Amino acid sequence: MSFFGIGNRGNQQSAVGMTQGGVPLDAIARLRRMRGEGGKPLFTSDLSVSEFVLLKELNMEPVGLVLGSSIYHVGLQYANYFNNEELGVLTQAMYHARELAMARMEEEAAALSADGIVGVKLEVGGYAWAENALEFTAIGTAVKAPAGSDYRTVHGKPFTSDLSVQDFYRLHEVGYIPAELVMGTCVYHIAHAGFMQTMRTIGSNIELPNYTAAIYDARELAMSRMQAEAEAHGAEGVVGMQIVEKNHIWQPHIIEFMAIGTSIVKRAESKGVKPQFQVGLND
Repeated sequence: MSFFGIGNRGNQQSAVGMTQGGVPLDAIARLRRMRGEGGKPLFTSDLSVSEFVLLKELNMEPVGLVLGSSIYHVGLQYANYFNNEELGVLTQAMYHARELAMARMEEEAAALSADGIVGVKLEVGGYAWAENALEFTAIGTAVKAPAGSDYRTVHGKPFTSDLSVQDFYRLHEVGYIPAELVMGTCVYHIAHAGFMQTMRTIGSNIELPNYTAAIYDARELAMSRMQAEAEAHGAEGVVGMQIVEKNHIWQPHIIEFMAIGTSIVKRAESKGVKPQFQVGLND
């Protein structure tokens, strides 16, 4: 039997003042200063110079770098040594932790009265002092759209996108806008090979059907959940999709498959994007 899992650390008391959504009050104060309360507005961003210029071409203004974070502690879940099966407790925890991080990033964007967040990065890491715990972070640049335009989601929240600003610009030029960063995840236990199966494969070129089926099933679960998120808010499609496989802090036979992309909706007629030729200076 294998035993792995993730659970919330719980409602521990903190000396740091937090909003109801879990954003530090110091962060809200910093964002308000950036917005211009008590002084001149000043934005921060992780944009390159080229991305900043392209946003200006769209009459959009960067208003601040926004961040969301959540640390989850590892608990327990059992899996049969010889079974291919999803670990539902882990799957739900990975979803919830990312949702907390995303919601806090969106709360920071709302504090800046932003209409969207571009270049979102979702990352998972750990610390030596937090054994058996993972930190989930979401970070991106909040932007303000021109007056009179509607970039918010069907739920009235700022749009989120992991597209580069260059891709965001091209999308805008053909009449589409990002809706939401959509994702599907699946934490899966890959069955261990039995003794007889191991003996049959020694020195042979042969498919391992139990492994193939497990990996196939896990990816399909992640992809279908991402697709369901996009369908739920009426998206026309998903672009920039990636499927990421990570072991995180579990044993090698437990893997997370995460499907992630940006859902898009049609808002205007295409302006037509002309191809541009570039000559690289490197060999």
